[in-house]
Amino acid sequence: QVDLVESGGGSVQSGGSLRLSCAASGYTSSSYSMGWFRRAPGKQREGVAATATDGSTRYADSVKGRFTISQDNAKNTLYLQMNSLKPEDTAVYYCAADNMRLAWWSLLLPGFYAYWGQGTQVTVSS
Repeated sequence: QVDLVESGGGSVQSGGSLRLSCAASGYTSSSYSMGWFRRAPGKQREGVAATATDGSTRYADSVKGRFTISQDNAKNTLYLQMNSLKPEDTAVYYCAADNMRLAWWSLLLPGFYAYWGQGTQVTVSS
């Protein structure tokens, strides 16, 4: 059974930083496509950052240069380092994984991921 557990969310002021973690179990994360998604109030879930099985990464334009996705295969953990946070980054952040080798163009599309965590709230105040 695949299990994803996010942590690290919280409340920060604009310009601050947070690091989200996603602990994976039930599979080897390095063999899965993995990503971070978010859902802001009243909006649809959107892709933030993702990493493919070959190590390539993709970021949403809105977070490029501010967020960094990384993976510790020894710990089976996915991270999202978020710097220069803005109020518009406020959302519930979700970790997702899929055992398919996702193409680069699909990495930020929620429908391509089979496994999801429960989410962690990030609130950025101005």
